[in-house]
Amino acid sequence: MAEIVDVRRSILEANEAAATQVRGQLARALVVNLISSPGSGKTSLLEATMPAIKDSLSLAVIEGDIATDRDAQRLRALGVPAVQILTGGACHLDARQVLKVLAEGHFQAPDVLFIENVGNLICPTSYDLGEDFKVALLSVTEGDDKPFKYPAIFATAQVTVITKVDLLPYVTFDLDAVKAQMRSLNPTGSILLTSARTGQGLDQWIGMLRSSLDAKRRAPA
Repeated sequence: MAEIVDVRRSILEANEAAATQVRGQLARALVVNLISSPGSGKTSLLEATMPAIKDSLSLAVIEGDIATDRDAQRLRALGVPAVQILTGGACHLDARQVLKVLAEGHFQAPDVLFIENVGNLICPTSYDLGEDFKVALLSVTEGDDKPFKYPAIFATAQVTVITKVDLLPYVTFDLDAVKAQMRSLNPTGSILLTSARTGQGLDQWIGMLRSSLDAKRRAPA
């Protein structure tokens, strides 16, 4: 009888092995995996973050997109190493791709590595990239039904960032209902409200990054 192979399990096991190697190589770095639908503001959040911390912390970014390196170009313009991974149609990054970028030596081990995943609320959720935690982004322009429509990412993300909050007066978005949905899915997760345009909430976001890095470095090896 032919052996039955669970292809998905095999793929995820290979990914987990690579994620373990990523963690070993970045044991002193904070690795943050940003996941959202397209257009929610991942790159804009990073653009607002970089000037505030790049003089005190070394930073690097891995960008995942199906095509073009426009997002990486935007971040390189700020003086931050940004490496583009083009997936050619795949809807997520995997840890083997991250490991390959590290092996190619595009940057020295940073204090903080941001991984901006491919814009998708489903596919990236299952793939551990060696990150310390996932960050889910939800813009107020996307509607207030997303947490319950895409529960897996909002249940597993340690931090949810609600973006473009400066537009709240102009859109239909029930912020209290969204918070209730998120707390139902993930009672211990943090919720931050931000606007890359006005700077609202960026101090809390950056403070969270700094405290997470400090906590990781204080933790026993």
